[in-house]
This record gives sequence, structure tokens and C-alpha cells, in this order.
Amino acid sequence: MKRVQIINTSVANIRSLQAAFDRLHTPWQLTERADQIVSATHVVLPGVGSFAAAADALDRLEIRQAIIDRIELGRPLLCICLGLQLLGESSEESPNARGLAVLPHQIRRFSTAVKVPQLGWNEVRTAAAGPFKTGAAYFANSFRLLEPPTGWGYSETDYDGPFISSIWRDRTLACQFHPELSGAWGQQLLQNWLET
Repeated sequence: MKRVQIINTSVANIRSLQAAFDRLHTPWQLTERADQIVSATHVVLPGVGSFAAAADALDRLEIRQAIIDRIELGRPLLCICLGLQLLGESSEESPNARGLAVLPHQIRRFSTAVKVPQLGWNEVRTAAAGPFKTGAAYFANSFRLLEPPTGWGYSETDYDGPFISSIWRDRTLACQFHPELSGAWGQQLLQNWLET
């Protein structure tokens, strides 16, 4: 039976995420345990706010390796917003904080040429081979991944120039946007991920 384990880092607003899974009639629970992260059918790494606070939470809960193991084992993992950024090595927001280093990239801030944070709806453009179709998604971010990582599929969005709005490989999907806040399009994306 599918049960979504939502990692409780205490740096995420998870109520809308829980409501999205309720609408999909999919049971969920919060977890802070490495063994559940490795063994669960589906796991979500959400995040809002500071890169450093989220990285500290991964250390405090001793779950870094469990998340990396899950990716390497090809088990369904969904990373949302700051969750995607944590896959990188570091962030300009907190240069001394360590990400998971699944991606050999630093997360970079939008320039002063645009309003920061990006807050609201924007287009997500993806290839036909992706896990979802091009659509509009809700963003709330000041930092972003600029280059697609080697070996991953990806979508792009334009704000201060093109940036990577999602990546996927095997059963891992990481979104800079919030699918749980992105209407019917986002709900379908969550459904597609659950069915991987």
C-alpha cells in the first residue's frame, strides 16, 4: 500500500502538501526517521526558507545518507522548492552550509534586475519525454539552479533569464515550484509521481 512519508525538517509549510495528498486519497505521515525514509514507498523532502536551517535539520535528524541512499536505490522521492536546492553542493544564500551534493552545483540568487523573491505563477517548459506536460506552476523562490545536471531530465522557466524549474532521474523528481499549490496541473503532477 502506498503511504507518503513527508520529511519533517521544521523548515517547511506542509499543510498544503498534506491537503494535496488528502485530495488524492493517499495516506501520509510525517517522519524524522532515517529507516522510514529508506524503506517507505514514497517520500517527500519539502522546504521553505533558509538553506542553512534546512541543512542543519538534515544533520540534526541524521538523515542525510538516508536521502542519498533513497536516490541511489531508485525509490520514489519528491523534492519541493528548498528540497530541490538541498540536492546541490551549496547555496549563495549560506555559503558555509553543506547541501546533499547529489548535484555538483551551487544554487544561485536571482540578480537585482528582478523582484526577489519570485512570487506567483510562471510557465514550466518540459520536453515530451518528461513526467509531466508544460504548464503553469506556483513559485516562491529567491534562489535557483542555473544549469541542468548531467544525466537528469529537466524543465526550464524564465525569470531573470532561464533557470531549471525541475529535474528528474529514475524515480526522483525535484521541483523548484510548488506542485501542491499549482492547481489541477500540479495535482496531476503529484498523481503521476505517485504512480511511478
